[in-house]
Amino acid sequence: MRDDQLLRYSRHILLDAIGIEGQQRLLAAHALVIGAGGLGSPVGLYLGSAGVGRITVVDDDRVDTTNLQRQIAHRMDRVGTPKAESLAAAIAALNPEVVVQPLVRRADAALLAELVPQADVVIDCSDNFRTRHAVNAACVQHRRPLVSGAAIGFDAQIAVFDARRADAPCYACLFAPDAGHEDVACATMGVFAPLVGIVGSTQAAEALKLLAGIGEPLAGRLLMLDALAMRFDEIRVARTDDCPVCRLSSPT
Repeated sequence: MRDDQLLRYSRHILLDAIGIEGQQRLLAAHALVIGAGGLGSPVGLYLGSAGVGRITVVDDDRVDTTNLQRQIAHRMDRVGTPKAESLAAAIAALNPEVVVQPLVRRADAALLAELVPQADVVIDCSDNFRTRHAVNAACVQHRRPLVSGAAIGFDAQIAVFDARRADAPCYACLFAPDAGHEDVACATMGVFAPLVGIVGSTQAAEALKLLAGIGEPLAGRLLMLDALAMRFDEIRVARTDDCPVCRLSSPT
């Protein structure tokens, strides 16, 4: 590491769990962020500030005035700009050494099949079940750890699904693709502004732990937050034998 990097990341390096070796792993890592909105904003900013070497951001939406209440990477002067490009600009302003690739595209199966194998970790910051299931399927197929988050109103969920572990559940073990879950849009239900910051920051923390190889990941556990009561609850999530996604993709 260069002297300027040793200075910039000194507060990470001082942590025994990370040190120089852990920080070097972050500098060499590639994170794929799906969604550049309320969750993607803190995820992208914290991954960038922590020195993750490459970040790919996928989002096909554009910045709207209503986003600015909670999507902290965007600004008034970028209203109308693609969110992926706006988040990339925010990361670059924070840490110009990070290589950020913004993709103004929908995260469909074809794109995910191309991008997921290139990433060391995937962070799902999308806002609909269709995308979440597509991301999960790609992560299971290509054995990439997935950090999942969701927030609406005052309620949120965070989990890690690590297909590299034979006993680990995937997203579909918890939310079956054919269960008919309905998407709830924040445009109709609303969302508490700091909630997405809490969830996105937690997702970033889990992603950094996975990349640095430290701590205990939130795998096999679902963390639920009630922000009105500011209460966290946790439930264990087991792999299901009849899961249509991961039962046919057991690690060898």
